[in-house]
Amino acid sequence: MLNGKSLYDKQVPPHFRLYIRTSETGSRGVVVLAFLVVVVIAISKTLAAVLTRSASMIAESVHSWVDTGNEIFVLGAARTARRPADSSRPLGYGRESYVWALFASIGGLVLGCALTIIQALWRLHSGESPGKEGLTVSLVILAISFLLEGSSFMQSVRTLKRQARKRQRGLFAQVLKTSDSSLVAVFTEDFTALISIVIAALGLSLSRLFGSSIIDILGALLIGLLLGVSAIMLINKNRIFLEGRPFSRELRASVIKRFLAMPEIYRVTFVYGEIIGPNRVLLVAGVELAGERTQSEAAILLRQLEKRIAEENEDVGLVLLTLAAPDEEYTVT
Repeated sequence: MLNGKSLYDKQVPPHFRLYIRTSETGSRGVVVLAFLVVVVIAISKTLAAVLTRSASMIAESVHSWVDTGNEIFVLGAARTARRPADSSRPLGYGRESYVWALFASIGGLVLGCALTIIQALWRLHSGESPGKEGLTVSLVILAISFLLEGSSFMQSVRTLKRQARKRQRGLFAQVLKTSDSSLVAVFTEDFTALISIVIAALGLSLSRLFGSSIIDILGALLIGLLLGVSAIMLINKNRIFLEGRPFSRELRASVIKRFLAMPEIYRVTFVYGEIIGPNRVLLVAGVELAGERTQSEAAILLRQLEKRIAEENEDVGLVLLTLAAPDEEYTVT
């Protein structure tokens, strides 16, 4: 602090500071609910695994404990994304949240997938069969787990649908395109959990019905593979956000079209956009203003346009407009 003001307030010009919006992922409540759910489920499934000695139940208990650890990273990602910009992070902390989300994804792959498959292969090699006890208790625990996971899943679905409506796209298109990695992680983990619970219930029940441990082991292997696929998908999504990829050609064309719809802008010569955090983008553009203006009038108008764009587009975390020369041609960036 310096005379009651932060160093950031001293170093960054007011017009630059004005349009940096703190990330509002809309997913904090979803992530907290998911964390509480997986803790309860992990404890319950572990008890069931001890009773049944089922490979599928062991896989499910490993799955839930890995999800519990992952949720800590996801909570860290959601918390980091909401931190306001300062002198060390003038664009905010949104991109750092993808690092935490990436750790969670790697944990799911290394621990969830690998440990589950290893224990299933060990069971296949040793020939150990599930115990005779605990079938009913295990199925009840799986049913309750399904309901709890389902409630968390539906909460993430409602949040994603709300975001999708704002952007006029479908639910799955929102899952694929949203930059809110924490919300996508919860959605993917819950969806995976629901499928794996069904697999575990079938594996445990059918192995008891037919007296074959192979069915139970196959269930565990399927759960491990499912965890691996979901983890790889999340790793790739966070990798893309960390790379800092610019807008696609189609999105850039849409931005230019919206710029040209503004009566104050005559021509657009340069557009650059990049995701800088969950539901937050950096937008830089070179424009030629309509009409004749002095340098001071042009500067004031540019600041007004920046403010209007930021206020009318909640995904724009920072917008910077520069004045283009009259003979400057459009540059694809």
